[in-house]
Amino acid sequence: MRTSFFDAHSLRLIQAPMAGSQNHRLAAAVFKAGGLGSIPAAMLTSEQLQNELIEFAEAIDIGKGIDIGGNTRKTSLWGELLPVNVNFFCHKAPAEQAETEAAWRLKLTPAYQAHGIDPAAVGSGPGRAPFSEESLAMLGQFKPAVVSCHFGLPKAEWVAQIKAWGIQVWSSATTVQEAQWLEQHGADAIIAQGLEAGGHRGMFLTEDLSTQIGTLALLPQIKKAVNVPVIAAGGISNAAAVRAAKMLGASAVQVGTAFLTSHEATTSALHRQALMSDAARHTALTNLFSGRPARGIVNQFMRDYGPLNPMAPAFPLATAAVAPLRAAAEAKGQSGYSPLWSGQNASDCEALPAADIAHKLLQAWA
Repeated sequence: MRTSFFDAHSLRLIQAPMAGSQNHRLAAAVFKAGGLGSIPAAMLTSEQLQNELIEFAEAIDIGKGIDIGGNTRKTSLWGELLPVNVNFFCHKAPAEQAETEAAWRLKLTPAYQAHGIDPAAVGSGPGRAPFSEESLAMLGQFKPAVVSCHFGLPKAEWVAQIKAWGIQVWSSATTVQEAQWLEQHGADAIIAQGLEAGGHRGMFLTEDLSTQIGTLALLPQIKKAVNVPVIAAGGISNAAAVRAAKMLGASAVQVGTAFLTSHEATTSALHRQALMSDAARHTALTNLFSGRPARGIVNQFMRDYGPLNPMAPAFPLATAAVAPLRAAAEAKGQSGYSPLWSGQNASDCEALPAADIAHKLLQAWA
């Protein structure tokens, strides 16, 4: 029987990619502790991603002399691959929605006025870029061990090229049908993203939120339906949850929220404060911040306008309208218009080094 990628690397813990709340430092700390760190690419330019990968390589001491061609010193376990997961969004860029965006800004006018913002000066446009040919070229240069995807997969020919380089391709599934689709289209592993998970839902075959179920219900169903390894994600922030995922057949767990308050995370002070307060007990799915359902701590924006509002522009166009509100509120020390991404279980969040958090979770798997 062929040894799986997870067994070959004794890989049981993946740090979830969290755009806006981390950089290479968190990924490197988790890798050094025995897990697999992730670098979120959706909000980075090509140059920024390149810099992140170079700095990651240097942080784990294999980057001395790394060149733009992607040549790194070999390691005993990972060969020529850079031991990191790079995460991309695979959404289709929406058509221009000038009327929808204008109507949404009009809807938000009372909030703009309350913060002294001229609605006419609010910009528009996307806030996150999908996987592209430029992304593919970057992967060819640096060859990370894993490329994980949200909202499906890149084009078939791009997936084939990535796999030909020896890179693992993973993607998030929120239903059994999505997991089966991903396996049929070349995914090497499925991330079973339960409803508890913080941040954006990875759903891509349907927009029906009634199809979304919890991790411990989703995991065994996906495990039964596919023949590739399955990673459990959502609500996993302590030893008991890790053991439960293992018992249900997960090859590894992906953890996000528990790392948001780690020393190495770039989570803002306002976000950290919310995560470690009673407010974190109340989360909801919202489309207000980006245009797609994402789980975050309920705040003023979500109470006043949603949390799910049909007027919000399509993903990722909704981002532009809230940006000036967020900036104005945060300048006053308020998080009412900030996307306070969090899973349903932030009760285990602690201000600790990422290595300490990783060790606690890894010990539960042993």
